[in-house]
Amino acid sequence: MIRTPLRPLARILDARSKGENPDAIERENIRLRHEEMRDRARQRAESRLLVLGLFFLCAFSAVGLRMAALSATEPTEPRASAAGAAIVAQRADIIDRQGRILATNLETYALYAQPTEMIDPEHSATELARIFPELNRETLLEDFTGKRKFLWIRKKLSPEQKQAVHDIGDPGLMFGPREMRLYPNGHLAAHVLGGAGFGREGVHAAEVIGVAGVERRFDDLLRDPANEGKALQLSLDLSVQAATERVLSGGMKLMNAKGAAAILMDVHSGEILSLVSLPDFDPNDRPRPPTQGHAVDSPLFNRAVQGVYELGSTFKIFAAAQAMELGLANPSTMVDIRGPLRWGKFKIRDFHNYGKELSLTKIIVKSSNIGTARMAQQIGVERQKDFLRNLGLFEATPVELTEAGGGKPLLPKNWSELSTMTISYGHGLSATPMHLAAAYAAIANGGTKVNPTLLKQDKTQTGPRVMSAQTARAARLMLRKVVSEGTASFGEVPGYAVGGKTGTADKPKENGGGYYDDRVIATFASMFPAHDPKYVLVVTLDEPSENSGDKPRRTAGWTAVPVAAEMIRRVAPLLGLRPEIEPDTLADITLTSN
Repeated sequence: MIRTPLRPLARILDARSKGENPDAIERENIRLRHEEMRDRARQRAESRLLVLGLFFLCAFSAVGLRMAALSATEPTEPRASAAGAAIVAQRADIIDRQGRILATNLETYALYAQPTEMIDPEHSATELARIFPELNRETLLEDFTGKRKFLWIRKKLSPEQKQAVHDIGDPGLMFGPREMRLYPNGHLAAHVLGGAGFGREGVHAAEVIGVAGVERRFDDLLRDPANEGKALQLSLDLSVQAATERVLSGGMKLMNAKGAAAILMDVHSGEILSLVSLPDFDPNDRPRPPTQGHAVDSPLFNRAVQGVYELGSTFKIFAAAQAMELGLANPSTMVDIRGPLRWGKFKIRDFHNYGKELSLTKIIVKSSNIGTARMAQQIGVERQKDFLRNLGLFEATPVELTEAGGGKPLLPKNWSELSTMTISYGHGLSATPMHLAAAYAAIANGGTKVNPTLLKQDKTQTGPRVMSAQTARAARLMLRKVVSEGTASFGEVPGYAVGGKTGTADKPKENGGGYYDDRVIATFASMFPAHDPKYVLVVTLDEPSENSGDKPRRTAGWTAVPVAAEMIRRVAPLLGLRPEIEPDTLADITLTSN
């Protein structure tokens, strides 16, 4: 900065020449300089005051706005906080094929306590024990008066319970927001949905995770924020599921069965429209897994995909279909059924004496073990194994249930000729009802394999061919005659041509030591309408007994078949199928010219 001198030489010389006092010039310059300095200081001070005023104006405005916002909100309890990653609680809905809710979310609250903030722990413990009878007053009081600074009391509260706790008035009792999983249909489709529980928890949120069924199988998808809450759509039809469960539950009671399972499946797309396992449970209050006894006795056990059973004579149609596919027989081929059929020290007998020989069709209609075993002898071990493997009877079904992985078929360790003979009529190889439904779907749809699925499909499956269309059609005609003429006569439903096969297998003892004499697994595998099948229905009853006569009747024809018939009668209209007259072959007509 260049400052102007107080005594400029030119002006001093000029003043002296005029006889003026040169000191006056210096005093004037000092005065002017001081005035300039004062003006600059005043301007700087005024700028600072302006900035400071603006700062205080903004600060007080922000405080005022925050106070206004707080005054407009509902008062809330103070909440404890802890450092950690944010908990993602959002979970997508699950809907049926029509868009109806199967599982959704509900905003609720959890109850926790901060004993250091409590005013009257004894009163609070007493009132909490009154509101929640499962809580122990002494234990609560011990926790409230001990060294604990935080404890959960209840993870889920109803609105009434929340209000009752709020009325206690103790500031140490606090509420944390929760998103809980709600199943509005209760027990309906319980084994498909499975259930959900809490994972990581905080006072502000809790992680909802799937613990079984499709909830667990699609847990990542349902919780993925990138999915933007898009609902998971299943192939189930809620109306059909409800009707199936109601009929099966009534049939299970009437037949005095220990348990039951039913699967209704589209034969072209593989979509499962109904899957029921009884006894069941309410996924809103899922029971704990059993710690003793047999897992099969728990309501959590899914008999449809976990129940590995010998399915009896329902397997006979596979032997007949393979014999026709290999050209070893046709529907009218006569087979020697004289018995007993001996293999070493073992004997194979029929339930009744059917004479000396039967056609292949009659073997299926009458359910002859001997006739089926003789056909299996001609088929041979390796060819039988290949055929059953192609039907999917060697591996667990790929249906989208976590539990399905545990339903792997039990195969004989040494697959001998005797194994081939007994497996042909459903003994020696154990599979699940889901396996059976998928295998029957291959016959029903014209010979192509389909994989059962619980997800809604937009098109039919184009799986590998396991038998020719001609073989499949001949097998369907045999199954139709089983209902119209044979062991499944109680399965006839007017207007809906039903075809199917019964199966009654002795139940093995739990310790692996042989079979029970008076306990069976009764199964009816059916398809309808038989002339153009669209659906497969498999019904299985565990230890049924029809007791209206002099002696208990346990065969599938008396137990599983009537239940399946009533089920078809109820669900067929819901599926959009109208009763119609079954097409028949026309009599031979010779056209002659006039």
